[in-house]
Amino acid sequence: MAANENIPQHVAVIMDGNGRWARKRALPRHAGHRSGVGAVRKTVELAAQRGVQYLTLFAFSSENWSRPREEVSMLMALFIEALQREVDELHRNNVRLEFIGAREQLQPRLVDMIVAAEKQTIDNTGLRLLIAVAYGGRWDIVQAVRKLYGELARDEITADEIDDTAIAHRLQLGDLPDPDLLIRTGGEQRISNFLLWNLAYAELWFCDTLWPDFGEQQFDAALEFYAMRQRRYGHTGDQIEALGS
Repeated sequence: MAANENIPQHVAVIMDGNGRWARKRALPRHAGHRSGVGAVRKTVELAAQRGVQYLTLFAFSSENWSRPREEVSMLMALFIEALQREVDELHRNNVRLEFIGAREQLQPRLVDMIVAAEKQTIDNTGLRLLIAVAYGGRWDIVQAVRKLYGELARDEITADEIDDTAIAHRLQLGDLPDPDLLIRTGGEQRISNFLLWNLAYAELWFCDTLWPDFGEQQFDAALEFYAMRQRRYGHTGDQIEALGS
């Protein structure tokens, strides 16, 4: 990609297609999930190389708990395995690792490993990698409202202080910038309860590639798509051009 192309500050990814990738090869679903870990590793490398500052990956949704128990157990084991194998490498590459989602729903061992990984990488100044586990966009908004209600009940804030900014600060992404670009693999064209508040003005890029096959060609195609977009935030194109002149 040309050096002068506009790179999104924050990229969010819905990693879809692991199961279908496995089924096409007559493999069990867990083989697709395991192969998807390689695509995660490659995407993290590409994001860092291309100058993306924040990368948020949708790993396990609040709705995924309804999947077969065997698949859920395998996914939890895979998260633990990936943390054991990848965190030191991420740390060596100056990546800061963070997790968003309902941690109280996770196994204590996994929560302990998440906390340890975040603590190990907290001072890193490179790419900030956020993994959404047991996460749902509606849950995220509800927990933000509950925080505000508690603060209101304790007279820590007034009703007049509750605005877009107050809600945004209490969401899982907190004070981080909203995603500029959403990538979804696997051919589906929906956001599936992911970052509902934060994706309000994101550019959306969908591809048919199944997640384990996602790589440099697809990532750069998404960045090229983003570079051609004019982000208007409710303004007209003429207004945006006038502001940039």
